[in-house]
Amino acid sequence: VTADKLILKNMIFYGYHGAFAAEKELGQRIEVDVELYLDLFQAGANDDLEASINYAEVYTLIKDIVEEKEFNLMEAIAHTIADQIISAYTLEQVIVKVRKPDPPVGGIMDYFEVEICRQPTSNRL
Repeated sequence: VTADKLILKNMIFYGYHGAFAAEKELGQRIEVDVELYLDLFQAGANDDLEASINYAEVYTLIKDIVEEKEFNLMEAIAHTIADQIISAYTLEQVIVKVRKPDPPVGGIMDYFEVEICRQPTSNRL
């Protein structure tokens, strides 16, 4: 895997996800980070967007998933984001982190986070 990567950090959305009915009814803040691993030499050397990935498009793809769909598990949110990115773009690897600040666990914590790593050839279905 190349060391080059594009990073979209701390994207904040509002979604209706969770195992509890209240989470799906009231909704909550969902935070997402993605790291897209691809060779960026040509993009950098030639100042060429076509040799990179348009991060505004990636942001919109993620926003649509988090804000328009409903999931029980954050693992499913992360998996769907990774799957859609791999389907839409040529890259070597994607790492997706999904955070739920102040989760309803009956105690105090900053957030719950899931991180997944996928390559285009890692279809496990």
